[in-house]
Amino acid sequence: MAAPQDVHVRICNQEIVKFDLEVKALIQDIRDCSGPLSALTELNTKVKEKFQQLRHRIQELEQSAKEQDKESEKQLLLQEVENHKKQMLRKTTKESLAQTSSAITENLMGISRMMSQQVQQSEEAMQTLVTSSRTILDANEEFKSMSGTITLGRKLITKYNRRELTDKLLIFLALALFLATVLYIVKKRLFPFL
Repeated sequence: MAAPQDVHVRICNQEIVKFDLEVKALIQDIRDCSGPLSALTELNTKVKEKFQQLRHRIQELEQSAKEQDKESEKQLLLQEVENHKKQMLRKTTKESLAQTSSAITENLMGISRMMSQQVQQSEEAMQTLVTSSRTILDANEEFKSMSGTITLGRKLITKYNRRELTDKLLIFLALALFLATVLYIVKKRLFPFL
């Protein structure tokens, strides 16, 4: 019958292999992830959890190796622990790359949102400029038509002023002629001998 330590060592090894495969699968999922940032962050969190579980199991295996009675088994298990640590170190580098990739993706998405907002603000400013230009052109056309109306009004007023002068002169001449006629008639009737 196998010693309890041997069973514990086998369970640790199986769980290390299991966590190792799960980490590899999650890293592949991160590489394939094209979805939103929240999905990438969730995958990243799962990788961290699996790494912690993997570290814990490697530490348990190291502790079991140190508790071995036979020096050969102890050295063999410690060599296995070192191999697992080296593999975990390479995976930790992949994890940091995944985290860096996640941060870069987040920054790029933020920049994309900012650029979108700037484009929208530029479109609104352009629309405001077009509306203002149209208003200014309409006002300019209205001023031109008012200028024409004012010029015509000035000509008419000048013309009416001349007519008024002519009318006053004609009225004065007509009045003078009337008075002269009245005087002539009065003179002929009152003083017929003259």
